[in-house]
Amino acid sequence: MKKIISVLLLSVTIFTLAFNSPALAANAANGAALFKANCAQCHVGGKNLVNAAKTLKKAALEKYDMYSAEAIIAQVTKGKGAMPAFGKKLKAGQIEDVAAYVLEQADKDWKK
Repeated sequence: MKKIISVLLLSVTIFTLAFNSPALAANAANGAALFKANCAQCHVGGKNLVNAAKTLKKAALEKYDMYSAEAIIAQVTKGKGAMPAFGKKLKAGQIEDVAAYVLEQADKDWKK
């Protein structure tokens, strides 16, 4: 009986750790440097030099269902339309940092 309880407790612990691990916090400061080096050519100040309607301003991100880290991460990783994919150039953590920076700036209307 003790063995069964021990196995059950171990299973519950493993399950809890596997599905409830805390997410790593993205680093918006690192994201700022990555954005400047990789994104600012087309998105300086939150603008979009290729498609003026699809800026990185909060209203546009919300309008196009892009106002979430998940959506931005997917866009940066895979690219879309004229935007190239950065999934092979940047590591996943770096892309998360860029997403954090974009959301932070969108919330500030891209004003420092």
